[in-house]
Amino acid sequence: MGLFERKTASPPAFPPSPSSVLNAPAASEAPATPSTGGAQVIAFANQKGGVAKTTTTLNLAVAFAEKGNRVLCVDLDPQSNLTMSQGIDPDSLDVSMYDVLVNKTSIREVIRKREIDVACSSIDLAGAEIAMSTQIGRERSLQKALDVVKEDYDFICIDTPPSLGLLTINALTAANKVIVPVQCEYLSMRGLIQLQNTVAMVKEDLNPGLEIEGIVPTLVDTRTVHAKEAIEILEENFGDRVFASRITKTVRFAEAPVKGMSVLKYDPDGKAAFAYRSLAEEVLKNGSR
Repeated sequence: MGLFERKTASPPAFPPSPSSVLNAPAASEAPATPSTGGAQVIAFANQKGGVAKTTTTLNLAVAFAEKGNRVLCVDLDPQSNLTMSQGIDPDSLDVSMYDVLVNKTSIREVIRKREIDVACSSIDLAGAEIAMSTQIGRERSLQKALDVVKEDYDFICIDTPPSLGLLTINALTAANKVIVPVQCEYLSMRGLIQLQNTVAMVKEDLNPGLEIEGIVPTLVDTRTVHAKEAIEILEENFGDRVFASRITKTVRFAEAPVKGMSVLKYDPDGKAAFAYRSLAEEVLKNGSR
């Protein structure tokens, strides 16, 4: 059965109730959940690249800040796109998230204040997984680093690389919630299955409190039947896990990083800024339940 076929008597491509897997009670011997004190930690994950993950991390974080929240963005991607999107040259950094994870440098030393606070990345981070491979408790390196700043923020938003390697596992282990940006195209949607399995494994072995907060349809081209079908299938299989907000394609997403700013600052009255403010409202409403 193809991914874009409708439900029939046969099992669907996606499990009909992902919450039964993702939010199942953890085994009694599972490690303790990360501390619930201080900031809400949200990981943005999808191993498929080009799905507006960095764009969503930054602009949702700025939308939180507009509401008066204290927000930290952690750039955990060696490509450093989030760092650059706030006008910071990663090549100019003396220390970065590599040093935090590998050399146990305090995360305070890599934070730069921009529209929101940014824990900066550099290309050095590409070697972090190898350098961390012999460390005991390597999956919890980020969790431990964030513990010292959790009381300083209301939200910590983690941008992850387009893979399900050790950096992403660190993000999922440190997080309370996962938000999944999904481009409304076939290959991006296929990645949900693998991510779902990874979240379930992290939940069982490392972080029993981890939950998927929701799925964000991104780069939506409302003119195409393909995109509309993709959203319909997401909603059929994931129900209210799919956010009502839709992030449509716009050239503003390409223009804003060149200026070193979020879309909300670059084009505050545009459709893109409105979409991320709407998404922020949804996330904040869910968190108040």
